[in-house]
Amino acid sequence: MMVLDQSVARTVVLVVEDEMLPRMRALDLVEDAGYASVEAVDADEAFALLESRTDIALLLTDIQMPGSMDGLKLAHTVHTRWPPIKIILVSGQLKSTNIDIPAGSRFLEKPLEAVKIIAQMRHLLGDAEDR
Repeated sequence: MMVLDQSVARTVVLVVEDEMLPRMRALDLVEDAGYASVEAVDADEAFALLESRTDIALLLTDIQMPGSMDGLKLAHTVHTRWPPIKIILVSGQLKSTNIDIPAGSRFLEKPLEAVKIIAQMRHLLGDAEDR
């Protein structure tokens, strides 16, 4: 049991969301799924974390964000630069048919449904652990 808990604790999800309440909700969902979370308010902060850490397994990012790049560009850059990192993009305004997400990524509409987001995180991270 202890080994399983340590394994899950090492799995880190980076949540990138500029609005505080949706960010807090996403962080709660990550923790509820049993993963560790780190947060960033924009792409620049996310890059600083990604460059300074080697334990981030999944990026959960909003698409509409202020700053040097939006979440979609962030996702494509992360996919190219850190290919092992799994990606979930979320938006309250865009539909999945209107955007070109990186291969292997997932798109979810806001408001986030706990069951759906946790299932997607577990699916993506489970695939990563099987390799």
